[in-house]
Amino acid sequence: MKNIIFFTFYYKPDLCAGSFRNTSLSRELAAQLGPDNHLTIITTSPNRYNTFKVEAPAFETFGNVSIYRIKVPEHQSGFFDQILTFYAFYKGSLKVIKRQKFDLVYASSSRMFTAYLGYVASRKGKVPLYIDVRDIFLDTMRDVLKSRLLKFFVLPVMAYIEKKVFNHATHINLISGGFAGYFRKFKGPDISYFFNGVDDDFLALDRTGAPPGSDGIKRITYAGNIGEGQGLDIIIPAAAKALGPQYEFIVVGDGGTKSLLVNKIKELGVTNVVLLNPVQRAELIELYRKSDFLFIHLNRYRAFEKVLPSKLFELAAFDKPLIAGVGGYARNFIEENITNVIIFDPGDTNTFIEKLRQYKYHLEDRAEFIAKFQRSNVNQKMAQSILSYLD
Repeated sequence: MKNIIFFTFYYKPDLCAGSFRNTSLSRELAAQLGPDNHLTIITTSPNRYNTFKVEAPAFETFGNVSIYRIKVPEHQSGFFDQILTFYAFYKGSLKVIKRQKFDLVYASSSRMFTAYLGYVASRKGKVPLYIDVRDIFLDTMRDVLKSRLLKFFVLPVMAYIEKKVFNHATHINLISGGFAGYFRKFKGPDISYFFNGVDDDFLALDRTGAPPGSDGIKRITYAGNIGEGQGLDIIIPAAAKALGPQYEFIVVGDGGTKSLLVNKIKELGVTNVVLLNPVQRAELIELYRKSDFLFIHLNRYRAFEKVLPSKLFELAAFDKPLIAGVGGYARNFIEENITNVIIFDPGDTNTFIEKLRQYKYHLEDRAEFIAKFQRSNVNQKMAQSILSYLD
């Protein structure tokens, strides 16, 4: 019997891109493994948002799958508290694999921590390592870290760890084509590009637009993480103030810079921004349907010119016009694959407002995009890629 160790920091019922991606991938992987083999998923207790509390068992098993959820402390998505949270995950994970015989390690990583855990497990078990890279952590830290002292000490250590981990990997999957140039320096691993996709959750429910409200207000909805990477505080309050009461921004989510967004709203005296805590997907879909526009934004950092936000696949599944403040690879991807979009450079409030006022409102079914990037199809091919290393 073959056994795959599957590391993911976030997993169902947590609400975030990593959870959605790895929950669906693990199901496809388990199906392809078949009843004579086993998948051991090691993840955390739900912890993505302090404002979204949900319980999940520390251990559960069904069919050929076992799930271990490591209890971790609460965090505010800050740098140091995330280190403490990962350390708890790291220690708990090593206790689990100490009792396991395994043949392959899969690690999905956006902050490098889980990739390092996969590296340690792979070395201990002397088995292949397959890493799914959802973000270039070192690249992001160069932009996001404000303290020069912190950069001086942290970045060289992270560069050393990154080199060891990625050179050791048997296979690295990149969820953005924008990462390609960065990973050319790692000569050892095979490289693939299995992007995010449109989840079945969005295909099973009604994605068509609900009739607009009778109050004449045009609603622009953002849902997801409110962090440094999204930079919502530099765009939404100013845009809401300039657009006036004919428009309303609905922001659904939580994260490390939510306080900056709240403070900026208060500073500008904005009254047409509604803040909501994270919600389950069925409720989120209903919010999207009742919106006039769907919104995505990345901060003005060079590192984010390489990324391809998973949120794009979620929003493009609807027939609503998409407002996207992105640059780099994400902008190119949108221009090539997604129709009915208002696109502007990150933080460029004036261009955003100008394009929005000039836009002639219409709905548009993106059936071609959905067919091309359906998550189940991506998972099927990626699972086959992972299993190829069991031989």
